[in-house]
Amino acid sequence: MMSIPYEIKQGYIGHPGQLVTLRRVTVAEGKAKGTEIIEVKTAGGLELDILPDMGLDIGQCRYQGVNMSWMSKNGYDSPAVIAPYENEFVNTFPGGLLYTCGLRSAGPANRDNGEWHPLHGRYHSLAAEQVCAEIVGDEIIVRGVIRETALFGHVLENRRTIRIPAFGATVTMTDEITNPTPRDEEFMQIYHCNFGYPLLSEKAKLILPEERETIPRTEFAKTGLGRECAFDRPIPGEEERVFFQKMKRDFRAVLVNPDIQVRMTMTWSGDTLPILSQWRSMASGDYVLGLEPTNCYIMGRHDERENGTLPVLKAFETEKHTVTISFEEEKIHE
Repeated sequence: MMSIPYEIKQGYIGHPGQLVTLRRVTVAEGKAKGTEIIEVKTAGGLELDILPDMGLDIGQCRYQGVNMSWMSKNGYDSPAVIAPYENEFVNTFPGGLLYTCGLRSAGPANRDNGEWHPLHGRYHSLAAEQVCAEIVGDEIIVRGVIRETALFGHVLENRRTIRIPAFGATVTMTDEITNPTPRDEEFMQIYHCNFGYPLLSEKAKLILPEERETIPRTEFAKTGLGRECAFDRPIPGEEERVFFQKMKRDFRAVLVNPDIQVRMTMTWSGDTLPILSQWRSMASGDYVLGLEPTNCYIMGRHDERENGTLPVLKAFETEKHTVTISFEEEKIHE
């Protein structure tokens, strides 16, 4: 049952659909045929595709009619072909505002204790259960349960809640990851949040807290130290750069583009997601900024174990992660 926002009670409108859209549609053609999408449009100018077939991740995102997220060359795919097979990630990775990696491995494909783990884990190939999408008062709420399991083995259960103010331009993802078994289970998780043109361009600037440690992942990334918060025009064949940003206490990232007068602010639960992985690709056609709160160094389960940095969720324990992304107009002072 849909609650009636205050403005409707006052007689300004007769139906909430005049200001807010919340509906479930299914793609009828192309590679994504059969994919279910929960479409959200707020009175504050935010538009989102929420994907229940892909763990309640978030695909395309617009603010005031302008694209904010990054979509890869692949675009959306049908859930029938999204499978965690070796080498399939590059052919199916859609990008989107949120692509969740995990829950048992994140980073390169690897074999750990005899078990195979695909690139960035299996989460995005898992369909949500018990999905509920509703407007409650002045808030849009989407919920679901995502389970990663194995016979005689692990169970990791994620209860995801997405909250969006009906009259705003903010989305908050809250995950409660539970290990409902009597044995401890290692788990890795990345909130792979992807921003693209026109929010991302050579005019954009990334603002990170001054109190932080920046760790380049590769030798090529090291050549970009000092310019990790600035961006270039698309460069054909440019290699990607990844930096690990370790904040002291202010877990926040801001992306501003005065060219389109938009400011994006992202915050997250630094107590459970202590590292921000910053993915910076200026490659022509693969032009993206990934801001990725994570609980690991994205080495893959085996190497993370060898490094002594593999997180553990104890028997019957629940851990809570929160990521919030907000968009607003950036006033230009002349």
